[in-house]
Amino acid sequence: MELVFLGTGSGVPSKERNVSAIALKLLQEQNSIWLFDCGEATQHQILRTNIKPRKITKIFITHLHGDHIFGLPGLLSSRSFQGGEDLLTIYGPEGIKDYIETTLAVSGTTLTYPLSIVEFTEGEVFEDEQFTISCKQLDHGIPSYGFRITEKDKPGRLLVDKLKAAGIEPGPTYQQIKENDVVRTDDGQVIHRAQYIGPDKRGRVVTIMGDTRVSDNEQSFVEGSDVLVHEATFGEEKADLAKAYFHSTTKQAATLARESNVGKLILTHISSRYQQEDDQQLVAEAQAIFPVTELASDFYQVTIESK
Repeated sequence: MELVFLGTGSGVPSKERNVSAIALKLLQEQNSIWLFDCGEATQHQILRTNIKPRKITKIFITHLHGDHIFGLPGLLSSRSFQGGEDLLTIYGPEGIKDYIETTLAVSGTTLTYPLSIVEFTEGEVFEDEQFTISCKQLDHGIPSYGFRITEKDKPGRLLVDKLKAAGIEPGPTYQQIKENDVVRTDDGQVIHRAQYIGPDKRGRVVTIMGDTRVSDNEQSFVEGSDVLVHEATFGEEKADLAKAYFHSTTKQAATLARESNVGKLILTHISSRYQQEDDQQLVAEAQAIFPVTELASDFYQVTIESK
């Protein structure tokens, strides 16, 4: 599981930061990539990575401001020319269906793959055998959502030494034990898997927040995340501006991370008023409160290891 930040700026693109888009690479887990937001020129950013658009099977949109959706029509169209055949599902707030269907119709765009558009409100958005995704409405000028991606727990390790002590040697029986609650061996021995397998391995949790003012009711939603991706549009000197425009500061995001017991905080959605030479100050403001903080730049990557 790997996060790739394709755009880390807010509002308008700058020379250093494109607007919002984050790829969650699940190539080992699902042989696919999930995209969170798709700001203008996201497909140009993808060209500078090893991401293949045909591998993108899900796109999650936090809200309908242009810096989060203006890249969708181009990416959807280009995916047809780049070998995309599998179903692509787009999840977004009310209005995303009209936006996509209108832009495709007006431009005369025909897709070569099936497209599904799901409009959501708060609650569970998606579930399969490996993951669940839930969303929560945030405090922004228009409906904006955060996504909590939870990997389901995995079965623990087979206790090989205990099996050997019981006279069960390595072989096909081990695989049968992994896959079945109860196994009967050739000599008639009955083996209950629960007695020979370690504790479940906790699944990973990644929470990606859309644009928001930090509020107390976000804490339970991000609690215990291995990685929290949070906007920090402004430094602390612009706290009044952040509040007026429904955004967060570096310190506000760090305080939420500290109080929610997250493993790592990654700041993104940085205002174009800040230049590269300001990065150190921005991250230092957050690290003073929550030391395990990183400031994302375009093409920054982070791997979330299994437990």
